[in-house]
Amino acid sequence: MAAPGLTTVRSKYSASETLDRLEAEVKARGIEIFARIDHAAGATAVGLPLWPTTVLIFGNAKAGTPLMQADQAVGIDLPLKALVYEDASGAVWLAYNDPRWIAQRHGLGALVAANVEGLAKVLESLAAKATA
Repeated sequence: MAAPGLTTVRSKYSASETLDRLEAEVKARGIEIFARIDHAAGATAVGLPLWPTTVLIFGNAKAGTPLMQADQAVGIDLPLKALVYEDASGAVWLAYNDPRWIAQRHGLGALVAANVEGLAKVLESLAAKATA
């Protein structure tokens, strides 16, 4: 069962290629990349197995700041994150928190609805470009 607010898209590419495609598309749109966190490498470093599992953290202050102006606690969910992982069957997935869910979680109102919808559309597009 998927977690509430989590959008998960199956990729036709390997985990590393999906992640590279996502990163390239984020950069092409002028969105800043803050970090790439390789959970599998961390697990390996302590002697534990983990299928490829990497988080890409990225964002744009023009898009995210209005949400934090509405409620600074939204900063716990920003910048945006995408998780690329391979499951035990070899399937590769890209997952992210739907900005609409983030807005609902924080009780954001109509004042930032256009920003939220814009972020949702960007994430949907990024996921499609990275996985299809």
